[in-house]
Amino acid sequence: MKPSTDIARLIEIMAALRTPGSGCPWDLEQNFQTIAPYTIEEAYEVADAIARGNLADLKDELGDLLLQSVYHARLAEEQGAFGFGDVVEAITAKMIRRHPHVFPDADGRTTAVQPGFWETIKAEENAGRSKAEPTGALAGIPIGLPALTRALKLQDKAGRVGFDWNDPRAVLAKIREEADEIEAELDAADSVKAAAEVGDLLFAVVNLARHLRADPEGILRATNLKFERRFAAIEAALAARGKTPRDATLAEMDALWDEAKAAEKKEAAE
Repeated sequence: MKPSTDIARLIEIMAALRTPGSGCPWDLEQNFQTIAPYTIEEAYEVADAIARGNLADLKDELGDLLLQSVYHARLAEEQGAFGFGDVVEAITAKMIRRHPHVFPDADGRTTAVQPGFWETIKAEENAGRSKAEPTGALAGIPIGLPALTRALKLQDKAGRVGFDWNDPRAVLAKIREEADEIEAELDAADSVKAAAEVGDLLFAVVNLARHLRADPEGILRATNLKFERRFAAIEAALAARGKTPRDATLAEMDALWDEAKAAEKKEAAE
């Protein structure tokens, strides 16, 4: 078995790994449920490679993510449900269907993009699905999505039917209201209710990001990187003094944090 640029080789490898008697014992034990966490993890690793701007890593991570699609398709094929070719056909059909302004119909005609264009196409697709699925305004948002992303999508859908603020300042006022409710629960020494109110606060913050046309996952990832960068500067400054964070006071680390923050602003201005 040799590597190849042909997707057929990857499908062959997956089939070999899942062949009873001669396949990989670990792969043979897996099912949709056990593989799903790896699928999510690989998607995050793709996003991480992109955030780091590392195209070599991105190539490898995209391969790992592609393997997940091949793996799930193989599991489905073993159950007689569908194969990888059916997955490819379904996504190509969807892409053509959702881009009638790009791909001509049988008569060579294309469709102009109009307001509500995407929603109309998706509604037509949903109409052909099982009636047992939820059909409300918020239907169709996977529960397994990251919480910030799912909150954003829920708010988007609610906004389309008019349940939304018109001004980001109104959302900011809601954030202050939620913060006050947390403080009230802390004053009452009720940590359980305070935690629930933190959830409401996070939901409101996602809404503010949406009104500012910012992706909450993306801006939080950027903030995480900023925190790591500045904390590394604190550690480096302390190391130069022969100390570690455990040896320093909070006041000392706060001062070094401010120095790192000022240095970043100066560098950005230059």
